[in-house]
Amino acid sequence: MKGKAKILPPDPDALFLPYQEKWIKDKRRLKLMEKGRQIGLSWSTAYPTVERTAKKGARWDQWVSSRDEIQARLFLEDCKMWARMFDLVAQDMGEVVVNKLGNLTALKLSFATGKAIYSMSSNPDAQAGKRGGRVLDEFALLGDPRKMWSIAYPGLTWGGLLEVISTHRGSRNYFNILIREIIERDNPKKISHHRVTLEDALNQGFLYKLQKALPDDAEQQDMDEAEYFDFVKSGCADEESFMQEYMCVPGDDDMAFLEYDLIASCEYPENEKWEIKEPPKPETGSRFYAGLDIGRTRDLTVLWVLELLGDVLYTRAIITLKKMSKPDQEKVLWPWLPGITRTCFDYTGLGIGWGDDAQKKFGEYKIELVNFNVRVKEELAYPVRGKMEDRKLRIPFDPDIRADLRAVTKETTAAGNVRFTAERTDKGHADRFWALALAIHAASAPGGPVEYQTVIKRAFGGVKGTW
Repeated sequence: MKGKAKILPPDPDALFLPYQEKWIKDKRRLKLMEKGRQIGLSWSTAYPTVERTAKKGARWDQWVSSRDEIQARLFLEDCKMWARMFDLVAQDMGEVVVNKLGNLTALKLSFATGKAIYSMSSNPDAQAGKRGGRVLDEFALLGDPRKMWSIAYPGLTWGGLLEVISTHRGSRNYFNILIREIIERDNPKKISHHRVTLEDALNQGFLYKLQKALPDDAEQQDMDEAEYFDFVKSGCADEESFMQEYMCVPGDDDMAFLEYDLIASCEYPENEKWEIKEPPKPETGSRFYAGLDIGRTRDLTVLWVLELLGDVLYTRAIITLKKMSKPDQEKVLWPWLPGITRTCFDYTGLGIGWGDDAQKKFGEYKIELVNFNVRVKEELAYPVRGKMEDRKLRIPFDPDIRADLRAVTKETTAAGNVRFTAERTDKGHADRFWALALAIHAASAPGGPVEYQTVIKRAFGGVKGTW
């Protein structure tokens, strides 16, 4: 037998695992799937979506919203695969306009019944005025899940099902609010609730199916269920990320300084090309700003580079280094600094030598030295949140970055003082957060050698340099 899985599905030759079959056979009007990542639920949801649209007497179109355009295309590809498998006549109509203003589009798969599946990205307005079934895939990631539900739900007035499928994105996300209504408030919306963690999937034969699909030389072939579980966990950014992504435990937004929804609202689409590979040239006239958080052994050294376009700061490069000597790190980082208008340095501990050397080499007007203390950390942290709330910041879609931003917590001491802290792990000490905070501070100061203003000097008692 291929692979080392110990747990076989009840019917090894069946198309679907028990949790997939239970979800497919559930015909209730409102359904919600709370799930771990990559356990085949979007794929299996495409099957009844095709079945409802292609069967004789089909009454409704199906409207699918996914996280982004790529996921919308993948869902439609799954639908086309099921149509081919069952010899159903389906025609890929490509991209079509789905609103009168002509600025919202969807991918359309038409069937001989005259009905169609429309697969689109996460704009809730695309759901407005449409009758028929709804599939809201990765619901918690759809930008504004509450608005999506509010617009999609009325489309069921004349019939159809609403299926919500998602992993968690924080305790304050509307997806988790729906689940808490089900569990704690006697399910007022009468939603049929399904929950499948990675552990649940493994106990129902998921690894057996996965190993049958993977190439013979895939490293997962040599794992049993316990080893695969540990393999997945070890690759996650941190414990919170693993519990949220795979074990259906939402991240605690009451502890973290930045909520998941807030972070997600500023992320580039997952596959968008946002990064510049070479240092910016000084002569281009572009406005780049950077923050450098210094590490040596346990912590990371992180250079976060932002470009200011209009009033929005776009992340253009994030360079992370670990366990490298100062000269070796300088070889990587120093070429970036001439083309950056201003760089704020962590001027604490190891950073003192770095900052002094950088000011001598590049000039005080380009290098600002920030001595971290409790008050300065507070002054640096709040603008990160402010830029996110105002949608004036773009950051990469990346689990390690998200975990670092989530790692910072705000605590109020008995004396009423605010402290920003983060647990130190083998992956750092919220180093990316502080590099980003320093970069945002660099962008808040005017370029060129300008003397300190008194108000700034009072606010940033730990800052050394000129403005």
